[in-house]
Amino acid sequence: MPRLSAALLLAGTMLLGTALPSTGAFPQSENEVYNRIEELHGDAASFDRPLRQLVRAMRSGDGETIAGLAEYPLTVKANGETYDVENAEDFIDNFDDRAVGRQQYDDLFVNNDGVMLAGGAVWMSAICEDNACEASHWAIIAINN
Repeated sequence: MPRLSAALLLAGTMLLGTALPSTGAFPQSENEVYNRIEELHGDAASFDRPLRQLVRAMRSGDGETIAGLAEYPLTVKANGETYDVENAEDFIDNFDDRAVGRQQYDDLFVNNDGVMLAGGAVWMSAICEDNACEASHWAIIAINN
């Protein structure tokens, strides 16, 4: 899994000091981002806690917290290849502990796929906990290089 380790390092490096431009067309406010999350994914209020946990964990290199925020299998794309991280243990074993994370709420990009952080390095989405999707939780669904 050495390539996975490199992919996680690259994702972390991309997040370090990266401020994602909102959409490129116009600046957006935190309220506009919140409303877009609510419109496309619902339960925007519950997104704040995992987002803050993720950013804090990336700043401190806390692989265990990041692993706990992921939905498995987790797709990692690097160097034109795709890897599936099967569980939190695999994630932690291949996590590079460099401090990363400067994402601002108003710099998030939101579409039907989820919420994009740091230019697409990390994607989070609401994951349904049952078939009716009466309950959901926010999780990391992809890491890209």
